[in-house]
Amino acid sequence: MKVTPDIIRYELIGTHAKVARSPHGNYVGLKGRVVDETKNTFLLRCRNEMKRVIKENAVFHFRFEDGTVVEVDGALLVGQPEGRLKKTIRRLW
Repeated sequence: MKVTPDIIRYELIGTHAKVARSPHGNYVGLKGRVVDETKNTFLLRCRNEMKRVIKENAVFHFRFEDGTVVEVDGALLVGQPEGRLKKTIRRLW
């Protein structure tokens, strides 16, 4: 998988996610499959439990089917999923 800034436009439901950093200490290290996404949260299936994680303050590691792991700041993901897919990305280079 080619990693580009367009990664924030990908459909994240079904990917494996891990919370790398968060001001909420109980969120750090949570990992599981993204089951649902709202404007401000991800719903992760962690073992047999469902955990809701706030996007804005967390940093996530997403692992895609080909084994690629990408770190994404959750603040970039805030917004309705369908709106995020339409968002234009300003390139910094």
